[in-house]
Amino acid sequence: MSNVLSYLAEQKQACGHVPDDRTIVVERFRDELGDWRVVIHSPFGAQVHAPWALALGARLAERHGMDAQVMHADDGIVLRLPDADLMGLDLLDGDDGFGPSAGPPGSGAEYDPEQSPVGAADVAFDQGEVDQLVTDQVGGSALFASRFRECAARALLLPRRSPGKRTPLWQQRQRAAQLLQVASEFGSFPIVLEAVRECLQDVFDVPGLTELMGDIEARRVRLVEVTTPEPSPFARSLLFGYVAQFLYEGDSPLAERRAAALSLDSRLLAELLGQAELRELLDAEVLAELERELQWRTDDRRVKDVEGVADVLRLLGPLTDTELAERGADPAWPRELAATRRALSVRIAGADHWAAVEDAGRLRDALGTALPVGVPESFTEPVKDPLGDLLSRYARTHGPFTSEQAAARFGLGTAVTDGALQRLAAAGRVVQGEFHPAGIGQEWCDAQVLRRLRRRSLAALREELEPVPPAALAAFLPQWQHVGAPRPAPAGGVPAASGGASHSLRGIDGLVRAIEQLQGAPVPASALEKLVLPSRVGGYTPALLDELTATGEVLWAGAGALPGKDGWLSLHLADSAPLLLPPPLPLELTALHESLLTALAPGYGLFFRQLADQVRATTHPDATDPQLADALWDLAWSGRLTNDTLAPLRALLGSGRTAGSTAHRARRAVPRGRYGSLTAAVGRGARPTASRSGPPTVGGRWSLLPTTEPDPTHRAHALARALLDRHGVVTRGAVAAEGVEGGFSAAYRVLAAFEESGQARRGYVVEGLGAAQFAMDGAVDRLRAVSTQRERTADDALPERAPTGPAQSRRGGPPRALVLAAADPANAYGAALAWPEPPEGSTHKPGRKAGSLVVLVDGELTLYMERGGKTLLIWPLGPAPDRAATDPRLQLAVEALTDAARAGALGTITTERINGTAALSSPFAVTLETAGFHPTPRGLRLRG
Repeated sequence: MSNVLSYLAEQKQACGHVPDDRTIVVERFRDELGDWRVVIHSPFGAQVHAPWALALGARLAERHGMDAQVMHADDGIVLRLPDADLMGLDLLDGDDGFGPSAGPPGSGAEYDPEQSPVGAADVAFDQGEVDQLVTDQVGGSALFASRFRECAARALLLPRRSPGKRTPLWQQRQRAAQLLQVASEFGSFPIVLEAVRECLQDVFDVPGLTELMGDIEARRVRLVEVTTPEPSPFARSLLFGYVAQFLYEGDSPLAERRAAALSLDSRLLAELLGQAELRELLDAEVLAELERELQWRTDDRRVKDVEGVADVLRLLGPLTDTELAERGADPAWPRELAATRRALSVRIAGADHWAAVEDAGRLRDALGTALPVGVPESFTEPVKDPLGDLLSRYARTHGPFTSEQAAARFGLGTAVTDGALQRLAAAGRVVQGEFHPAGIGQEWCDAQVLRRLRRRSLAALREELEPVPPAALAAFLPQWQHVGAPRPAPAGGVPAASGGASHSLRGIDGLVRAIEQLQGAPVPASALEKLVLPSRVGGYTPALLDELTATGEVLWAGAGALPGKDGWLSLHLADSAPLLLPPPLPLELTALHESLLTALAPGYGLFFRQLADQVRATTHPDATDPQLADALWDLAWSGRLTNDTLAPLRALLGSGRTAGSTAHRARRAVPRGRYGSLTAAVGRGARPTASRSGPPTVGGRWSLLPTTEPDPTHRAHALARALLDRHGVVTRGAVAAEGVEGGFSAAYRVLAAFEESGQARRGYVVEGLGAAQFAMDGAVDRLRAVSTQRERTADDALPERAPTGPAQSRRGGPPRALVLAAADPANAYGAALAWPEPPEGSTHKPGRKAGSLVVLVDGELTLYMERGGKTLLIWPLGPAPDRAATDPRLQLAVEALTDAARAGALGTITTERINGTAALSSPFAVTLETAGFHPTPRGLRLRG
């Protein structure tokens, strides 16, 4: 560990930065010949760096006319630029802030001969040009040449004169180059197209490179330039690879190419998943069909002549007359083979069998079978593992089997057979587990057969998944997350009546379940206790959450401050917090921040006054309460600190001011206790003492958040579990909306492993969201039920008002209107589903913003309201948009909005514009006024 830390320290000292997933370092230095070397330190792997290197080479050739020698590796890219080509070149213009301005003589900028022609601005590409640029350049790469040779060989376009003799690699390359020279004149030549496809899809991660360029453009990933007098430690490692790189990079061993894309520990992941539950995953009908194919029992594989018998004996092993007849063989055909000494009649396990003459030695040495006279000596020579060969072929031609079944087939003892199978398993040729849907106990299966069986079973499962319309997902998600009508407690702490609520969660246990499903998902702090939790937990009060935080069962973490007093936060169960807490957000730590972190470093919680006393006694004697309060909230919003209560957060949200606002210090609290006055009088000098409790915005005990789990496999496993539990159906958009570190690709591999082990299903579940959708079995069934229910009630007449009580959630009941925070994980729009186009006449676009609201009617987005209600978007629900204002479902949506306002969830709303027009003149004004809005000079007002 000390060597690793020293290595990182040396790198930081050399370059000032250490590359990571948010920082790419462009290092430049001169080599021993005076030429420039540019090293791009990046952690994104060879699959991203390879197409990036191609694009860089093309850009330098086009922009500067230089032949840059580019090499990629897992840890970065190395470019060598000849110094002689620098004169007269357009160097960095520096206009984008990535590097200093420089240029050749006469260009308007001072030319610096010590300045490399390549900097950060040259290595970044426009997101839209990456795909085409890489496609254009791949045909001239060494990788394409090697892939073309492999494709041509597979297509038998490069035949050997003597198949049994080895052809030197240089001759293969020469012949492939000649073939490519001819084939390149035909743009539709299939081997060329297949080679390009393999490069772009199988080797390169072009979508990953495109995403990276987008992150650089959006400044989510920064580019840092540095010029060093000599290579940094990281650069020296890359330069060693530059010198020793393969002549043809595509000829690197397959294991090395796989390792380039590996990000998780496969063995650890298998342990976390437990034993693969293939017995429940594998389809019995698929298994039966595959076994018929492997045993040549299908119609297209029936034996048709003597040669067919020879083939089946060689491929399947010894067979009886009955078994041959089942495959269509005439009884005379094996005897014809025996007459020509191509087959043998042998006795195995007490029964007569026909065997291919090639098996003579194996049968004699493995089973002790007596061979007939006249077997050629070439077929009786000993082999290295005769029993292993027989059992391996048996496994290749059968589905899952037990040791007892294999032993009975060859007339051997179970212990002997089991030992041989164990050796095959150690070599990776067979797999042990529980496979057969109707089996009991441990079984064996050939590794390739198991892969085929698993793929076909998964394909059969996917065929069962008929996609549902997107609106069904929007209706399903609130139900999956136990969302009913929001009924928050008013300021006095007494919960409002919940007559219209439909909650399946109640009390402290219900709150724990709601938090378990929400943990890790960032939500606006202002919506947490007004909309998010009250909509899930019947009779919710802040005291319930405070009870959980005070006892340490639940903790909260900041996920970024918002302008004003609001911010993003996430809730976590204490046991799983280290697995799901995101890394702290970047924050420029001041000395005061460092002092607070040092005071909390021992690991216990401290009240504000205890913190203030420690900081003032050590490093900042003049720090004021407002300064300390602001610093505490800086650390809290950045995801470094937490509190054992949400009371300070409520005070911050309710104050309308910053954490350290002097409004909270206008009146000093009277000292408590009998000797409080004396204590205050004889305090430190004549300096007046502040309230021992501090400002309301910093109440409770502050502590450091738990350290995150260092193992990425454990974190990825927990994240995938949480995503499935929260969404039921996990899509790329849902993961992106939560800002998951690493994006969808970080969770994809674990979700795919869940699918292989039968713990999730992948398929086209929801229309229009792509094939990379992972769902829990229960979620799929429930989603289909929701979709069916929506279809049944689509044309039902509505009563004047929505029913209350149990009728609201009854099957076959009327449409259901829900008011949600736009950023609520239960809102599918802007996450799994794209926002619909703005209504006609409006240029305002909806978004998952703090303070914004949506109203869904049976999953259809009906209303979108910006923070404060100034802007309201209404989408027509019926086939006749001109009659949308009188649509009863719109009335239901508006009534749900007014009900939420009266329950204290929204506050006072003044709507000034509806769909781009003045609210008072909007055709929807009558609907809003009927529901409880009142006209004012500014617009339509709704009081909470």
